[in-house]
Amino acid sequence: DEIEYLPPKPPVRDVLGGAGSYSALGARLFSPPPLSKSVGWFVDRGSDFPEAITAVVESWETSAVMRTSAGRLTTRGWNGYVDQSERRAFRYTTPKKRLTAEDLAENPDLLQARAFHLICNPTRCRELVTDIVARRKAADPEGYTRPVFIWEPVPDRCVPDELLNCTNTLPLVDICSPNHAELAGFMGSDGLDPATGEISTAAIEQNCEQLLASMPLQSYALVVRAGEKGCFIAKNGGRVRGRPATTSDGKKQQQKQRMPVKKKELLHGGLQPDTDFIALFANLVQDDEGFVAREEIEVDPGIERWIPAYYQPAAIDGPVVDPTGGGNTFLGALAVALARGKPVEEACVWASVAASFAIEQVGVPMVGRDRDGNETWNGVRVEDRLEEFRRRL
Repeated sequence: DEIEYLPPKPPVRDVLGGAGSYSALGARLFSPPPLSKSVGWFVDRGSDFPEAITAVVESWETSAVMRTSAGRLTTRGWNGYVDQSERRAFRYTTPKKRLTAEDLAENPDLLQARAFHLICNPTRCRELVTDIVARRKAADPEGYTRPVFIWEPVPDRCVPDELLNCTNTLPLVDICSPNHAELAGFMGSDGLDPATGEISTAAIEQNCEQLLASMPLQSYALVVRAGEKGCFIAKNGGRVRGRPATTSDGKKQQQKQRMPVKKKELLHGGLQPDTDFIALFANLVQDDEGFVAREEIEVDPGIERWIPAYYQPAAIDGPVVDPTGGGNTFLGALAVALARGKPVEEACVWASVAASFAIEQVGVPMVGRDRDGNETWNGVRVEDRLEEFRRRL
């Protein structure tokens, strides 16, 4: 990346960038060695790839697939700050190299990953999910498991004309995570409070409600990243189906109803003036205390919750140096938390902590060791910051 700031701050060049790099960082922050090898990503190096960045990537000790192509330039991006806010302009300065499911097929370990972070338009997201699932089933038909899919829409396709494509994509993913501006873009607005010019939390909540209402029976969640406002989690609730019991040989068996009733007693209008109610209720199964026994129905209340940003708005000389990569680092940590079975609210706590490390400097944070040999990033143990954030929440 090349990052150009407003004068008089000088630009920086040859910074490790790209959404995939920061996503890998987010997952890596919560994966100290040897768990670091569970983080997989592709690093495509062109003829101009700086050796200093190769050294940074190798220091993370991940399962990075390093691919060198002397016949092309490395994908480079230009980031330019538009004003004193966090709004940035972006463009590629060299041809970009797009990853496909075929790249995963060439690397079986990556194909079988437990979580994928997809950054693309709605149509390509559907294609990628379908292709990845098909390839996983073909590679291991008996042991197939569905991974967690986290979809981050690309900004230039977050427009009203793509809203239908967006709603058609939502049922295929587990998490859809636009930032506040991208979510508002689907709705034809900017997502800002007209009175203050700040990010509108009310607009975010309203837009999430509209999207969830469009697909009320689906189980995806929306995680909207809103800068200094934190993130908003929105997920539909509903009735939770009981899981079939499992026999000793692993076979599933159907649950038995605890309220056996005869078909003729279910006919509409079956009650008559001379109905024998004692005989009627005698058909219902009762417990030891004489109460009618019935199956408990578990209800998922859904989620509507704000998780604050780790760093709250502060003075100019505060801890936030450059927000570049904060959102992608957030989603990398979200992915690894979900892959390890954490609920979405806890995953967002991990993600908020990860993002805090990404925005403390220009580029990526520095990995090191403390006196006891524990891994640190910017001199801080990730676990310590996570615990401190949990106490604050």
